Amino acid sequence: MLTEDKIKELEERQYRFVGNHSAVRTCNWLKESLRCDDVCYKQKFYSIESHRCLQMTPALLCNQRCRHCWRDTSFFSTEWEGSVDDPVDIIDGCIEAQRELISGFGGNEYVPEQKLEEAKKPNQAAISLTGEPMFYPRISELIEELHRRDFTTFLVTNGTFPERIKELKELPTNLYISVEAPNEELYRKHCGPVEEDNWDKLQETLGLIDQLNTTTVLRITCIEGTNMHLTEEFAELAQEAGFDYIEAKAYMHVGYSQERMDRSAMPSHRSVKRFAERIEENSNYGVSDEQERSRVVLLERKR
Repeated sequence: MLTEDKIKELEERQYRFVGNHSAVRTCNWLKESLRCDDVCYKQKFYSIESHRCLQMTPALLCNQRCRHCWRDTSFFSTEWEGSVDDPVDIIDGCIEAQRELISGFGGNEYVPEQKLEEAKKPNQAAISLTGEPMFYPRISELIEELHRRDFTTFLVTNGTFPERIKELKELPTNLYISVEAPNEELYRKHCGPVEEDNWDKLQETLGLIDQLNTTTVLRITCIEGTNMHLTEEFAELAQEAGFDYIEAKAYMHVGYSQERMDRSAMPSHRSVKRFAERIEENSNYGVSDEQERSRVVLLERKR
């Protein structure tokens, strides 16, 4: 699905490609956790172990061209092409690729040997590296196989594949729906939907949330001058859908987003906290945790 030049460019950015359509890349938090410096906010919020997290994707496609995305959206296809790899092969390949990526930490005086050995045996999959993972036709089997290996799974989707969610035989441990625009006008302007009915599909997905027997998370990337004034709309959206949690996280002016967004669009943690508190004022969600370094605030639904 990628040209040789694009593969080379992404490999220089520490991506490793697995099979015909999957990829893995080590997260900075994994590296910091190995050095005992700090951990990802997901460890603080949900008790996963950062050094044992496998950040991957089974699909290098996306049906949105979000302006805030740090990825190079120009190479994304919107239709599946070629063969469909087996979930077992994808998982085995991603684990092996990650082991190679962290091999250089061996002998590092700041990395405990036991922690490095644990990192070679990941037990948490963040299915979120790039693209829209629900494009992968065998996503249900992938989740099942990860769970069979005693992984926890965090699946991040843009919500435009309600039919795939309905077909999941096993739900991920955490299902994230990423929503940066609570109304259709902003959605079409900022998220760049490739297909005309993307907004309708997102609404269908939101209608499924309170029926799902798993942890559900509304992920909001907070962008100054774009969506941070819409707290009442976000509060209404979250409450009507019935998400368990809301993660309000700052847009970061990194990667390819620098070509589309100004640095002023990146809010401070203080601004994100005020945004979360305004949602709290307008909903049955309450601020329950935060991590300043990641500029992220967690809100939990009040029971």
